[in-house]
Amino acid sequence: MQENNIWIFAIGFLAQLFFSARILYQWIVSEKARKVLSPPTFWVLSILGSYLLFIYGVLRNDFAIILGQFISYYIYLWNLNMQGKWGKIPGIIKIILILTPLVATGVMLRDLSGFADTFLHNKAVPLWLLIFGSAGQVIFAFRFIYQFIYSSAHHQSALPVGFWVISLLGSSIIIAYALFRLDPVLILGQSFGFIAYIRNIMIGHKNKKNQLI
Repeated sequence: MQENNIWIFAIGFLAQLFFSARILYQWIVSEKARKVLSPPTFWVLSILGSYLLFIYGVLRNDFAIILGQFISYYIYLWNLNMQGKWGKIPGIIKIILILTPLVATGVMLRDLSGFADTFLHNKAVPLWLLIFGSAGQVIFAFRFIYQFIYSSAHHQSALPVGFWVISLLGSSIIIAYALFRLDPVLILGQSFGFIAYIRNIMIGHKNKKNQLI
């Protein structure tokens, strides 16, 4: 049982490694350009991290994690397509990327009573904590819905200031949830992004001021 937990946490940490790498890369290229950028590599790393974290959430019987990833995963794919990179991916990989979360969700929902017992009536996650954690994941995932709406309106993949503000709020709730759950994967993964979120807000506001001058 303990050996299984090691592998489960390994998957989770690898997912967070991809997420941390995307933030670090985006931060570096934005600092160099002196404006907030939305590089294709950011979205590639997002897809890899989300794919693995979805698996981690299933293995941890954590509905909050699954919900958060399902909301944002397909927006990652959309952004990659918006930047003209989706068409360069081999067809079989596209099919796997699109279908995996849908198939996994379909399998989980095939037995609704079993799904409820495993994910919604999990003794390790009281209902109040599940609601709290899910709220954090929804807010954190909403940043990509906001990003999707903003990018669609501007006809380009972008990461506006509002995206980073929502990131800070959602991340704070998820860290609190992770502390209750004693989940090192979520704690480390979310804590890493705090500085980058704040720095992107600063860069974004500075650009707005410069544009007004």
